[in-house]
Amino acid sequence: MSLLLALPAAAGLWLVSGGRALGVRPARLLTAVTAALTLGLAVAVVVLGAEVDRPWLPELGVRWSFGVDGVSTPLLLLTAGIGLLVALHAWVEVPAGGSPATFLGCLLVVEAGALATFAARDAVLFLVAFEVVLVPMWVLVGRYGDPHDPRARTEAAQRFVLYTAVGSTTMLLGILLLVASAGTADLRALAGGAGLGTGVQLGVAVLLVVGLAVKVPVVPLHTWLPPAHTTAPTAGSVLLAAVLLKMGTYGLVRLPVASVPEGFGVLAPGFAVAGAVGVVWGGLVCLVERDLKRLVAYSSVAHMGFVVLALAAGSQTGLQAALYGNVAHGVVSALLFVLVGGLKHRWGDVDLAVPRPALRETSPRLGFVLVLGLAASLGLPGLAGFWGEVLAVYAAWAPADDRPRVVLVVCAVVAAVGAALAAAYSLRVAGIVWVGDRPDPDVARTPDTSGMERWILAALALAVVVLGVAPMLVMSVTADAVAGVVGAR
Repeated sequence: MSLLLALPAAAGLWLVSGGRALGVRPARLLTAVTAALTLGLAVAVVVLGAEVDRPWLPELGVRWSFGVDGVSTPLLLLTAGIGLLVALHAWVEVPAGGSPATFLGCLLVVEAGALATFAARDAVLFLVAFEVVLVPMWVLVGRYGDPHDPRARTEAAQRFVLYTAVGSTTMLLGILLLVASAGTADLRALAGGAGLGTGVQLGVAVLLVVGLAVKVPVVPLHTWLPPAHTTAPTAGSVLLAAVLLKMGTYGLVRLPVASVPEGFGVLAPGFAVAGAVGVVWGGLVCLVERDLKRLVAYSSVAHMGFVVLALAAGSQTGLQAALYGNVAHGVVSALLFVLVGGLKHRWGDVDLAVPRPALRETSPRLGFVLVLGLAASLGLPGLAGFWGEVLAVYAAWAPADDRPRVVLVVCAVVAAVGAALAAAYSLRVAGIVWVGDRPDPDVARTPDTSGMERWILAALALAVVVLGVAPMLVMSVTADAVAGVVGAR
């Protein structure tokens, strides 16, 4: 377990510091090998049930405690898998803006911090691991983002730091209040409320929910995400959507939902409303958005709204839907951002108002992946996006007994309308990009996907189909842990 966390962290920090003079090819090779070994270690940790528990800061009662269970296992494997694909994508594109080794090192440090976040069994350790991710992601956005608009790149990076710093400060206060009140930072001992009174639980829940809502992000705390996605390099966008957003929802499950269930139950109706509004708001924006990369970012806001709604329902079905939806959105968003990033690299921009030849005719492989990604995003049965959304709406329609049913049912209806909006904007994008205008001999053809990019897209497309056909691959892993979280309330 310690090796799993140390390997990408050590390699990444070396690339950022001592390896900056390293050539592009050796840096790519080191990053790819490190990411492949990390994926192998992640599989070994899950199979063997490896864990570590040692004193770290004994004066503060903080332990070096890492392990995995049904809640964290899918996200740990998702992070390691996405980390390898992002490392391989460096053979397709290494953005300008600085040393290639620094760029690749930041990718590995983000991966290491995310793995530590999902494996942490100590609340303080969870916070430390969470914060490790933010600085390298800021570097990826601010230094290696879109070179065409330096001012927008700087503003996006500053907004990312401002929002996440405020969210982290609020989360820190919530964790300190929780640990001080319960007398322990062990997340296993905190499960079920740890004997805390309703007033304390409510105070802790408010701080934790607000802090983590910034990370998810939940409407109206979402405005940092679209600029960050629009500006970030392709690898940064993939990590941001597939990994960093999942850290926020995982934190909600691990902290307020599991540790202060009574306090979270009081906030659940408002949380459900925010999730339903996010689904509709994201869908409406996507109907009129011109920038394709920004459109995919707003679709992430909508999809995370389903996860928020499922968590607010308070039932086993809702928690299962949230955990599955996390993994499904991670795979689907990674597929779309790799695709859209490739199109932006070919076209120079992804403005939907610019007439272009039909992708289905000029680049059939890219066109197929686009249609597959859009179909998964709109929740087509048989693909990854379907089960998370359907189960989230069902969970809100039949919430836990301690949740206000009228509020949750209304939110379920609103979210269902949002799902229809997803179909509308997905068909809009397909009509503009996939159908397009008929090819003009004077217009340059869009090069089809090939080489490493083709294999990355193929792996993600396969994952989208497999998760849609066999959702129990995830749900069977999370079932026992979900029952334990809900039963401990």
